[in-house]
Amino acid sequence: MIPVEEALARVFALVSPLKTETVPLADADGRILRAPVAATRGQPPCAVSAMDGYAVNGPGPRVRVVGVAAAGTAFAGTLASGEAARIFTGAPVPSGADRVVIQEDVKIDGEYIAITEDCAPGTHIRSGGGDFAKGDTLAAPRRLRSVDLALLAAMNVAEVSVSRRPEVALIATGDELVMPGDTPRADQIVASSVFALAAMVRAEGGVARILPIARDSRESLRSVLELACDADMVVTTGGASVGDHDLVRPVLAELDAAPDFYKIAMRPGKPLMAGRLGRAVMLGLPGNPVSSIVCGHLFMIPALRAMLGLGAWPRASATARLACDLGANGPRDHYMRARLLPGDDGAPLIEPFARQDSSLVSVLAEADALLIRPARATPAARGTSVRYIPLERF
Repeated sequence: MIPVEEALARVFALVSPLKTETVPLADADGRILRAPVAATRGQPPCAVSAMDGYAVNGPGPRVRVVGVAAAGTAFAGTLASGEAARIFTGAPVPSGADRVVIQEDVKIDGEYIAITEDCAPGTHIRSGGGDFAKGDTLAAPRRLRSVDLALLAAMNVAEVSVSRRPEVALIATGDELVMPGDTPRADQIVASSVFALAAMVRAEGGVARILPIARDSRESLRSVLELACDADMVVTTGGASVGDHDLVRPVLAELDAAPDFYKIAMRPGKPLMAGRLGRAVMLGLPGNPVSSIVCGHLFMIPALRAMLGLGAWPRASATARLACDLGANGPRDHYMRARLLPGDDGAPLIEPFARQDSSLVSVLAEADALLIRPARATPAARGTSVRYIPLERF
């Protein structure tokens, strides 16, 4: 068995960033921007009013109103000393104006206004390029959020270069499996982990393809694997251990696949395999649903993010204080299903579930964190600071 850190490093070594494609800005939500994008104009493009009021040139208290400036309709002339223009929020500030006096601070007297509360030069004027200037860039790589799309639109960018969506083929293996909605026999169970893995793939911006269940025969497994020949990543669940019906590794050998490692020092999830199948990255996850989902969080998601050009990084972790005592750990890293609780001082507490059996999907469904217990960790008392991986609600 190899350590988790080494296994993840070897998975990253199998991954190369995907090529890019150009998409309209309207279709770019959640996509991975791969190159910086420069603004084609500043925002605002010129000095504009921050308030409704009067753009004024020169001292008050009484000035003549000679025109109007509205958003989208600029005042065409130049204000002379002692002149003002009625102005509205977002309108270009007329040439010659040095400040905007808000409408609450004037009294209207025919074509004149009397300024009752004057202000300093520059007041209520947003300078041109105050938000961003022409040529300023949005950095990359980054996952484009809604506010990024607003910024790009303001930069007058109509399309962007993003990573191609990785295609991930998901294959559940085993005679004991049926699909949801089927009628399982007493000796069968419903395939479940591939649906969690597919949701995780889609949340990262990939395309998930759930292929037919591969039965416990070389012919069935081989035919289903061949359906995945055009995928960027192939993920199998089950069949990667050492039983008589665990056929993933021997069938991969028949297909000239190149396995890189098998078995890692973690629980749940020891029988994990990685390698290549043609041009695809291959991950052989355990058949146990909890084990496969945990391995999906620790290995599949980081691999997908590396494919998308976001870099080779493990899942981000955070710190919380134990809400209970914990005993010593064994020779493998333990990723304990846990819940986060509010602490009295505002700092989070973390409490592992009492039942940690890797067959308990219901416990994982209630968890919002994986508490990391390093191999051979000594007992830890309540209040001890520990690290955890937050679980997104896929």
